[in-house]
Amino acid sequence: MINNLTALMNAAKQKEKKKIAVVCAEDMDTIQVVKLALEQSLASFILIGDQSKIEPLMAEAQITEAIEIVHEPDHTAAADRAVDLIVAGKAGAIMKGLIHSNLFLKALFNKEKGLNAGNQITQISIFEKPDQSGLMLLTDCAISVTPDVMAKKGIIENAVRLAHQLGVEKPKVAILAPVENINLQMQDTIDAAILSKMCDRGQIKDCIVDGPFAFDNAISEEAARHKGILGDVAGHADIVVVPNLLVGNALTKSITYIAGKKVVAATVGANVPVVFTSRTESTEGKLLSIALATYTA
Repeated sequence: MINNLTALMNAAKQKEKKKIAVVCAEDMDTIQVVKLALEQSLASFILIGDQSKIEPLMAEAQITEAIEIVHEPDHTAAADRAVDLIVAGKAGAIMKGLIHSNLFLKALFNKEKGLNAGNQITQISIFEKPDQSGLMLLTDCAISVTPDVMAKKGIIENAVRLAHQLGVEKPKVAILAPVENINLQMQDTIDAAILSKMCDRGQIKDCIVDGPFAFDNAISEEAARHKGILGDVAGHADIVVVPNLLVGNALTKSITYIAGKKVVAATVGANVPVVFTSRTESTEGKLLSIALATYTA
């Protein structure tokens, strides 16, 4: 079981290296992450973008290892070229460089290319639990805008698969809402109750789902006890499912910038690992996302 981010990095280094197609690599932050990943033997790379900009950046970063560069200055075309490399078996993962998220995701969702094969693609933020007992998964923080109850089911299933890969045999899933009681005026509380019952009846498998929870009593045993909330999930969530992208995005950034915790971004549901991080993500965070992609491939 992967209990912390150091263990994740160490485990990834033991895996067979994946070749990652980097979309729009003409960016020093991206090149620096590529250099670190090469030095730590996490992956190899194909860099797609404006070759006249990529090569000087590589020279400045003092990358001496030979790396294939695919010259494609147009961002939309660069994303499509990366997907083509995946489909042709020339790369085993895809990574976002200096490209807008909507263009990157459009290439991933291209049904004709079949990279997602009709699956729901979702994003998960991973960080160490406050009590250091393992990793917590927070989802969806970047892709699903206002998911309905069936979309939330898909979000849960993607997160459960990742939790299994990280060694959590039966993850505890908390469904967030503004309050802990069912309120007919708050659809998120109704969704939480439905998802809990779906799990009870086997429509969501290999996990324990409960809710609604506020964030405090999902992750804090003390907070759950004070509010009299019982059950296996209360205060012990492995996976926290947010009601919408606004909540997920704000929570992730709060955990990163206010709490100062390391957060790893995982994009799941595609046929290959996807490294999809914010342009403001730290170099360490991007490197950990590469490690996760390598470990779960």
